[in-house]
Amino acid sequence: MRAVRETGGRVLTLRELNRATLSRQLLLERRPVSPARVIERLVGVQAQWPSAPYVGIWTRTTSFTREALERELARGAVVKATVMRQTLHLVTRGDYALLRAAMSETNFPWQSSVAERLAPAVRALAEAGPVTTTKALALLEREHGLTGIDARLAWRAARVRAHVLHHHETALWHGRPEGRFVAIEEPEAHDPLDARAEILRRYLLAFGPASRRDIGAWSKMHVPELQRALDRLEPLRRFRDEHGRELLDVAGAPLPDAATAAPVRSLPKWDNVLLAFADRTRVLPERFRKTVIRMNGDVAQTFLVDGFVAGVWRAEAGRVVVEPFGKLSRTERSELDEEAARLEAFLADRR
Repeated sequence: MRAVRETGGRVLTLRELNRATLSRQLLLERRPVSPARVIERLVGVQAQWPSAPYVGIWTRTTSFTREALERELARGAVVKATVMRQTLHLVTRGDYALLRAAMSETNFPWQSSVAERLAPAVRALAEAGPVTTTKALALLEREHGLTGIDARLAWRAARVRAHVLHHHETALWHGRPEGRFVAIEEPEAHDPLDARAEILRRYLLAFGPASRRDIGAWSKMHVPELQRALDRLEPLRRFRDEHGRELLDVAGAPLPDAATAAPVRSLPKWDNVLLAFADRTRVLPERFRKTVIRMNGDVAQTFLVDGFVAGVWRAEAGRVVVEPFGKLSRTERSELDEEAARLEAFLADRR
């Protein structure tokens, strides 16, 4: 029997949603938290760009060093895997198991019959030692007659199904340039529905309050699968945004006052706080969306002023160069320059 839903029609303003998101994302106040704990709290950090996870963790924590994350990668506590939105993330080993179980009932490429058929051969190849894409494609051509784009798609799907992940050295600050893949131990088994419910609870803790469309944009799972998992989480808190859309949340999650001060923060490429929603305006003003999220899917390095994206930054000849999208007050500019100097020191750290 489905639990009785908590009713509630309180409207959350854009600034209230912004502050709630920043609080849950550790962007209101840096915390003394380990890299693994940050990654777990955020349900993974995007890892397409080598330095992105490092900057993403640095901007949320105190006393973070690159070596701290690299130690977690080397011992396998954090892995580089294809998960949400079929993109690369760093996730903890435990969350990898949960995410794979949660996604196992969605028709992602690694659930296809081709992936199922080829996974044993791909895993056997990787169990013999780190494998490159070139070596894997040669195997698929030699033993299965696959070439070209068909072989590449099959290799990607089969290795994900077989739990053959990116070698941890590809996730180091100065990672090896060639892609290598390794077989990890089979992850702990979870009931798919239970795993989905837990992952959605964690999503709301990290990104909520959020609409069902937001949850779908983050997970790329199907509506019926998501709804069954949300039913497991009832009773949920319910709100409305300023457009009347229903927002879901878990009990006890922070909802700071709209007037809460939000410091300047630097975000890396593809930071999930810009990608985890169907409606990204809670952090990214619509007028800047096409400047930040490009046609080719690239997402710029940005900075937040008063909680919202207000410009982009880049590293150039050892300096951090900031480009505001508009005029900043003297106080805002001073705070931005101080944050840029801190980031510059972090990027230059040679320890």
